[in-house]
Amino acid sequence: MSSKIVLDASALLCLLNDEPGAERVIEVLTRSLIGTTNLAEVVSKLRERGLSLDEVREALGGLHLDVRPLSLDQAMIIGDLRPATKSLSLSLGDRACLALAMDLQAEMFTTDGPLASADVGITITDVRRSTK
Repeated sequence: MSSKIVLDASALLCLLNDEPGAERVIEVLTRSLIGTTNLAEVVSKLRERGLSLDEVREALGGLHLDVRPLSLDQAMIIGDLRPATKSLSLSLGDRACLALAMDLQAEMFTTDGPLASADVGITITDVRRSTK
């Protein structure tokens, strides 16, 4: 496994909203990355909350995120994951995050229980669950 951590939208929003689990995201922020699909989801949620696009850019800019574009291989993985994850009701964004982590053989951080339960050959950490 890579030492990189792929953040899904919920993990980044957890950090930005200072929700339970934010401290776990902070601990790995310097080695974290996010895909453009999940970043778009974060931007959408922040805009829905009333932040201007300039405020969103400012909030995200200070994090110095490593943002990765969606590749052709990842697009194929996203589609391939659909049948295996349909029972979990994962969104395209969820599957895009999984595809990025699978492509990089990286661990993934989320706050989404169903997403964290996906069995796709990578480590998926629910940052809100305690570590034992």
